[in-house]
Amino acid sequence: MGHVHIIRDFPSPHEGRSRTVRIYTPDAYDSAPAGHRFPVLYMNDGQNVFAHPESAFYETWCANLTLEQLVRSGSIEPWLIVAVDSTSNRLAEYSPWDEPRSNIRAQGEPYVHFLLDTLKPYIDRVYRTRQGAEWTGVMGSSLGGLMALYLGRRYPELFGRIGGLSPSVMWGWNRLFSEWTSHSRTWSRIYLDAGAEETIDPVGYTMYYGEATRDFYHHLKRLGYADHELHLVLEPGGQHHELAWQRRLPFAMHWLLR
Repeated sequence: MGHVHIIRDFPSPHEGRSRTVRIYTPDAYDSAPAGHRFPVLYMNDGQNVFAHPESAFYETWCANLTLEQLVRSGSIEPWLIVAVDSTSNRLAEYSPWDEPRSNIRAQGEPYVHFLLDTLKPYIDRVYRTRQGAEWTGVMGSSLGGLMALYLGRRYPELFGRIGGLSPSVMWGWNRLFSEWTSHSRTWSRIYLDAGAEETIDPVGYTMYYGEATRDFYHHLKRLGYADHELHLVLEPGGQHHELAWQRRLPFAMHWLLR
């Protein structure tokens, strides 16, 4: 069952701090021929991603277990998963722009440059990665899902597979809608999901995840994204919680990574 390698003091010069990075190498990584290269999925909120003794204390996505099950069934090929822990400053570091309703000032750009300028070059240098947007994905939930979509929009030449589970597309007065104004005209596959009636109020206003995710899906459809590029799941009864994302992850990974 693969390996989770944890680097606890990975320097992030753009942020002036260090981060914890968790790198999952699948079963096939060690047994594959030396020249074989693997696609890479980057995930936010890394402490919640893997079934591992040193992950978060409560429920996680169990992404490593799901990946290996899909590989064994022949649904997808093996992927590396690179998961970056969030910090106590999560709301700001996952904010591409200000959220005035909650008095949160955006600090997302330093995190973006950490991924692009420091982490991704390290992963490509140390591991046998497959290059190109078609073989590089980014995924997250809630504000981590917003950040995944933001990365895919800003850097489509780097991230071709984008997964937003319960993404906070309403953040900053629906700013993502006005930022995403055209089809990227590059190879892309975008997966969106949420609970059909999912809502939370963590920062002073009610966030309607089911409604907003559905609206964003239709926004992308109007921009010309076809069915083979874009998929939406609205789960009846789905909540804003790791167990819901864990439950939807097998289909999400199958659709996004196949």
